[in-house]
Amino acid sequence: MTPWEMLAVFVTSICAGALNTVVGSGTLITFPVLLAIGLPPVTATVTNALGLIPGSISGAIGYRRELRGQSRRLLKLSVAALLGGLCGAVLLLTLPATAFERIVPVLVALALVLVILQPRINTYLRRRHRETPGRGLFAGLLLAGVYGGYFAAAQGIIYMSLMGMLLDETPQRLNAAKNVLVAVVNAAAALLFLFVADYDWTAVALIATGSALGGRLGAEAGRRFSPATLRFLIVAVGGVALVHLLVR
Repeated sequence: MTPWEMLAVFVTSICAGALNTVVGSGTLITFPVLLAIGLPPVTATVTNALGLIPGSISGAIGYRRELRGQSRRLLKLSVAALLGGLCGAVLLLTLPATAFERIVPVLVALALVLVILQPRINTYLRRRHRETPGRGLFAGLLLAGVYGGYFAAAQGIIYMSLMGMLLDETPQRLNAAKNVLVAVVNAAAALLFLFVADYDWTAVALIATGSALGGRLGAEAGRRFSPATLRFLIVAVGGVALVHLLVR
């Protein structure tokens, strides 16, 4: 890479790290840049997944206050994220690109609908005396993890929509949990990618450094948003992600 290309990767990774922590879809910032500097799509996806792990961890640390009291729940849900991430990584390395891409926009669109309807769904579930969800949320996050291991863009939005629909928590606490699950999915996929996939170590290092910095910045900014503002940002960024996926 030229110095200007390295700078572009680093700057966009800071933005991606912050965006992933607050909303999700940071991949839609870094992925096109990696393609622009000449990396093949699969190599760019693998490189991006490896590089964004420190950003996810940094964002989770930044939200550690909101993570209090969620350790037992997250331990169970992380199993779903781990299994899903590994399955998604295997799909990325074995299936033709068109096989999974067709359903990606559908998943993102469904996630956005769930986020928009979340307040009404929550009200309905409260009237039905909602209890702590078990198999339904586990299965949903398992499938979302498969998507995240295959193509990470907007996976955070899907997690937020699922948890927001099934858990009686504030958006900030859900966002904190989302950052942990994204870190687990990316790390699971990365474990496989390290041994069997091609990636660009220079780009990985740049994205890792930038996303770690952006993750902390995103955590500081994100917790100041009201639930309505956070929901608006999720829908806005998710809408851009959906358009991008449909026209790419």
